Amino acid sequence: MSALVIAAGAFSQSEKYVKAMEQQLTGYDTVRNSESLQALANSFERIADAEKTQWLPYYYAALSNVNLGYNYVFSAGPMGGNAEKGDPLADKAELLLNKAEALSKDNSEIFVVRKMIASLRMMGDVMNRYMTQGPAASEALAMAKKLNPDNPRVFMLEGIDQYNTPEQFGGSKTEAKRLLEEALKKYDSYKPETPIHPTWGLNTTQYFLSLTSK
Repeated sequence: MSALVIAAGAFSQSEKYVKAMEQQLTGYDTVRNSESLQALANSFERIADAEKTQWLPYYYAALSNVNLGYNYVFSAGPMGGNAEKGDPLADKAELLLNKAEALSKDNSEIFVVRKMIASLRMMGDVMNRYMTQGPAASEALAMAKKLNPDNPRVFMLEGIDQYNTPEQFGGSKTEAKRLLEEALKKYDSYKPETPIHPTWGLNTTQYFLSLTSK
């Protein structure tokens, strides 16, 4: 009897966890403003601290902090800046992501966010950090692709990098379009493990793909 009670309690807790995650993930791919991103980061961290054995809330908390950091660095201009605001968020995201990785090793999605953290740090001070954070970003993305060659977010980030990099430094709008189109194909066939596993990035892919056609 006690085993049944324990099992029922575990199921109830799991159901509560999933519902809490689903509530935060509603419209996640369209959230852009800083206030909402900060609220999401805080909410996911609270869920993570309550669960402690689930990697996804730590992952989403890290991702939300990264996206908030991007808001700050790009508010300084297309070449970035504002490292004093971006760096603490990159540090926070890395701590959270380390907790996620401790619970889920060799995870492509985690390396996607590691790439984004390195890019956030680089964009805080491009001239002084390109030679260190640029390779760190590339290595993380390469690992994400190795772990899951069908991860659409890998191709999305590759395409965005190609779009944003000047041609004299290896960028290409043509290559960006090819990669973003490949990302779209990956999104069409991508099936998340559960409804709360990562699906984000489609809107961003479509946005940058529209820019390559201009």
